Amino acid sequence: MTPERPGPASPASVPSATYRLQLQPSFPFKAAAAAVPYLASLGVSHLHLSPVLEAVPGSQHGYDVVDHARVRAELGGEEGLRALSRTAREHGLGLVVDIVPNHMAMSPRHNHALWEVLREGPRSPCARWFDIDWQAQDGRLLLPVLGAPLGEVLDDLRVDGDVLRYHEHAFPLRDGTADLPLPRLLDAQWYRPVWWRLARTELNYRRFFSISELIGVRVEDPEVFEATHGTVLRLLHEGVIDGLRVDHPDGLADPDAYLERLHRASGGRWTVVEKILADGERLPAAWPVAGTTGYDALRHVDGLFTDPAGYGQLLDGYRRFAAPQADLGGDWAATVRRAAYEVLTHELATELDRLTRVAHRLCTAAPDPALRDRAPWALRTALVELLVRLEVYRPYTSVDAATVVTEEAAAGARLAFTVPEEAGAVDVVRGLVLGRYGDGPDHVEFRTRFAQTASALRAKSVEDTAFYRYVPLLSATEVGGDPGRPAVSPREFHAYCARVQRDWPATGTVVSTHDTKRSADVRAALAVLTQCPARWADVLTEVAGAAAGTDEGPPDGQVAWAAWQTVFGLGPADPERMREALLKHVREAGTHTGWTERDPSYEEAVARFV
Repeated sequence: MTPERPGPASPASVPSATYRLQLQPSFPFKAAAAAVPYLASLGVSHLHLSPVLEAVPGSQHGYDVVDHARVRAELGGEEGLRALSRTAREHGLGLVVDIVPNHMAMSPRHNHALWEVLREGPRSPCARWFDIDWQAQDGRLLLPVLGAPLGEVLDDLRVDGDVLRYHEHAFPLRDGTADLPLPRLLDAQWYRPVWWRLARTELNYRRFFSISELIGVRVEDPEVFEATHGTVLRLLHEGVIDGLRVDHPDGLADPDAYLERLHRASGGRWTVVEKILADGERLPAAWPVAGTTGYDALRHVDGLFTDPAGYGQLLDGYRRFAAPQADLGGDWAATVRRAAYEVLTHELATELDRLTRVAHRLCTAAPDPALRDRAPWALRTALVELLVRLEVYRPYTSVDAATVVTEEAAAGARLAFTVPEEAGAVDVVRGLVLGRYGDGPDHVEFRTRFAQTASALRAKSVEDTAFYRYVPLLSATEVGGDPGRPAVSPREFHAYCARVQRDWPATGTVVSTHDTKRSADVRAALAVLTQCPARWADVLTEVAGAAAGTDEGPPDGQVAWAAWQTVFGLGPADPERMREALLKHVREAGTHTGWTERDPSYEEAVARFV
C-alpha cells in the first residue's frame, strides 16, 4: 500500500554543509572513513557520496550502475558502507548518496538484467527495465560495439559455448543457435552487433545524452522502480544514509511522477535534484524535493562578481581580437542555435527519427482530418525548428507546456517552410506537445520523447558545444550559467536569495561540483577581467605580438583568447595540463576537430602553441 505523503524532513536531517567524496576502487569506503575526523573538523554536517551501487568493474565515477541490488564490492560492499556510516555518526556527520535513476551501463557481461534481455528478447521479464524500441530494427536491439563495419571485423567475432565474444565484449546466445554458422547465428539473435558509428542514426534504445554505453531505464514502471530503488530505500530506512541527490531527472519519462513516488517511498527524506535551470526558469513548485543541487546559486554568485559594463567592453575586445563568425562564437544566441541544429541532426539523429516516426504514426491514424496528410519530412522539419528554439531544458507535466514550446517559437519555426500550407506541420507538432490531440499511448509517448530529446539537446548544444565556441569570458561558460547575460546585479542577487529562502529553504548551494568545468577559484579570477577589460586587451596585444611570425602561434584567435584566459585563471600550469585542457576545448567546440573526427594537423598546431 502506498503510504500517505509524509511531511518535510526533520531539521536535524537537513544538511547545513556537505563535502562530496568521489568513491572509486582506489578510494573506497574505508579511505572515506579515515578522512571523517578531518572532514568533521571543517564543520560539514554531511558527506555527499558518489553512487555506491554496483558499477562496471574499475569505474572511476560509479554512474555506470550494473546492479541496483548490491552495494559496490570494489568500494567495500554494504559492510564497508555501514562502517563508514557508523564512523560518520560518531563524529556527528550524516550521509547523502547519489542515485542514478535514468540509466545503467550498457555492459551485458556485468549487467545481469540486460544479459537476460539479450538472450530472451522482448519476452524477458527484464525487458520492461529498458527503454528499447522493439518496433525498430526488425525487433532486434542494436549494439554499436564494432570497431568497423561487420564485414571487416567478422573474424574477430567468435562463439564460446553459449556466448558470443568480440574482444572484451560478451553477449549471450539465443537458445538453440550456438551451432549455427556465424552469419546465420548473428541473424538469429535478439540483438545486432554493428559498427559504432551507426549509433547516430540507427540506435533503437534511449541513452544518456549521446552516450551509447549508458542505456535508459524505465523507472516509470512501478516494478522497475522497486527493483532499482529497493536497496537505497532500505539503507535510508535503516538509518545508514540520510538523504539523496537525484542524478539527471530531466532524462526520465515523467520527473514529476518519479519524484512523487520517491518522496513517498523515502519517507520524505531530504532530496535534491540535479536540475539545471535556465535564466528566469523556476523549479516546478509541485516537485516534492528540498530543491536543486545548486547550479542556480552558482550562476547568481558568479554573476554578482561580473561587472556588466566591463563585460561589454571585454566582449567588444574579444570580437576584435578573435573575429569569430556570429554563429560560431560571435553572438551567443546564434551560436547556441547553430550548435543545436548540428547536435540534433547528427549526434541525436536517432532520437529525432524516433520522434518523427511517432508523430507520423499519430497523424496517419488520427480521426481529426486536420492531422492527416503530413509528410514525414515536414514533421521532422517542424520538430527540428521547434526543438532548437526551446530556451529551457524540457517541459514537465506540472508546468504549462505552452510556456516552454511558445507561440513565438512556433512562428520562427514556420519560417523554415516555403509553402505556407506545409508550415501547418509546426502547429500539428506543437499541438501534439501541448496534448491537444489526445492522451492515448502514442500521444503520451510522443510528449515523453519530445521532452527527453529536448533535455539532451539543450545539454549537448549548450554545455558541451556552445560553451566552447563562445568564449569572451570563460567563467560565464559554466553549468547553469548564461554567457549571453553573465552579470547579476546586487538587487537581482538579493531578490534571488529572498525567493529561495521563502520557497526552497533547504535547497543546495554550490560554487563547485564534480561536473563544473572550472573550479570556483578559477572562475573568480576570470571574473576580475570584467573589471579591467582594457588591461586585458593590452596583455593580449603583447602576447600576440610575441608569437607573430613564428610557427608556434595559435591556430586561430578564439583558441588564443581561450588559452590565455585559461592561463590567467589557473596561474602557473605545467605544459601537459594546458595541452590537454586546450585539446579538450577544441574537440568539444567541434569547429575544426572533434572527439570522433579529429584533424591531426589542427591539433598539432594547438599543441605547438602551448
